[in-house]
Amino acid sequence: MAQLKEPQKKFLEENPYVGIVTTLRDDGSPHSTVVWVDVEDGKPSFNTATGRAKPAHLEHDPRASLVVVDPNDAYRWVAVSGHARMTEEGADDQIDKLAKKYIGKDKYPWRKPTEQRLKVLIEPEKVDASGFDG
Repeated sequence: MAQLKEPQKKFLEENPYVGIVTTLRDDGSPHSTVVWVDVEDGKPSFNTATGRAKPAHLEHDPRASLVVVDPNDAYRWVAVSGHARMTEEGADDQIDKLAKKYIGKDKYPWRKPTEQRLKVLIEPEKVDASGFDG
């Protein structure tokens, strides 16, 4: 099992840089979307909701990859691939935390009344990075 190094964790946690997460459709073709990124227990994480493509893809095949690039330095980036785990636990708090990080709002403003949020954690099996000393 691979692990994020401390500078890579800080890069993901402290900067409001969006990530691109790739999941696999039922036919095996890749599906990439922009996500807000968090780190929990050393694992990169993002938030989604039931009924969307990402959870459906991950239920079929839990493999996922995430890449985050510094928009001010294209040669500073972190990429993680591994198996993803979805949970409802803590998902509501996480989306509000991410709203604060990315748009400066205390609450996620686009939540639908019947929506069930999901927190997705990627267990790093491969970590690649560039632009970090050490």
